[in-house]
Amino acid sequence: MSEQARSVRLGQTGPSVFPIGLGCMAMSGIYGATTDAEGIATIRHAIERGITLIDTGDFYGMGHNEMLIAKALDGQGLRDRVQLSVKFGALRGPDGSWGGFDARPAAVKTFCAYSLKRLGVEVIDVYRPARLDANVPIEETVGAVADLVKAGYVKHIGLSEVGADTIKRAYTTHPIVDLQIEYAIATRGPEAKIFPTLASLGMSATLYGVFSRGLLTGSKPTGRGDFRGHLPRFAGDNGAKNEAVVAKLHAFAKERAMTLAQVTLAWVLAKQPTLVPVVGCRTRAQLDDALGALDKPLSPSDVAALEALFPAEAIAGTRYAAEQMKHLDSER
Repeated sequence: MSEQARSVRLGQTGPSVFPIGLGCMAMSGIYGATTDAEGIATIRHAIERGITLIDTGDFYGMGHNEMLIAKALDGQGLRDRVQLSVKFGALRGPDGSWGGFDARPAAVKTFCAYSLKRLGVEVIDVYRPARLDANVPIEETVGAVADLVKAGYVKHIGLSEVGADTIKRAYTTHPIVDLQIEYAIATRGPEAKIFPTLASLGMSATLYGVFSRGLLTGSKPTGRGDFRGHLPRFAGDNGAKNEAVVAKLHAFAKERAMTLAQVTLAWVLAKQPTLVPVVGCRTRAQLDDALGALDKPLSPSDVAALEALFPAEAIAGTRYAAEQMKHLDSER
């Protein structure tokens, strides 16, 4: 494996991790049917391949995802080889509906208690609110997680999908190791204000959506249970336009004997070598394909050529539906 496979530290006080993390959300049905057996096998395979950062959310599958990770780690002697990154705060109904976000201090501690139980662990390595709660100052939310750090239930604090001003305010309350934010060749917004803010504070980032939920790898929504069917980038005229853009990406990858997953991940690694992309792979085959990017780094000339083919605004449509975009502090 190439030199890119060195470890990367999360912020000034966080753990050192493999340069690619594993995101487990897709293992709990949000993009269609999955099996626990393959999810467990994929998590274990990721660890054997060297991955150390495992990312989840307490609302993924309404707790299913955390319990799946617990099964993958159980009895395997694997817990000490990984860092668990957990998002909290999104509210779900019994029918799977979304009910807003809650980051009140009392709720934070309740969420943590249940995550510890479902994961079967005594401490969470990185704990983060999944969004900004517009009704709760970020200082109060971070302060509640800081209490959990002092009590020994959490090691480090992270953030997710918040903007530069919120990052600064949170950082004055307690050291923050990283921000989780969507970033891909199709989603470059964080380059303008967010990444410079992180650098000025000595914070890192874990980058999700590097394949743009499969858009950049040619994947399409599979049916009613697939969350992507509600996303503007996959629908109607946007979907047709974006297919044509991805076709250019495919030609670029083919010329370099790379897959679409490898070229899109390699672009992120080349652009942000000190940050950690998190790949949402559901199967061992998908994971092995993506990890091939570490052995096929893009040169500066490759990056320039790719960006000439695929400019920043090439993809049509926002990354979430309009109502969800309104609640993203990172988009303000």
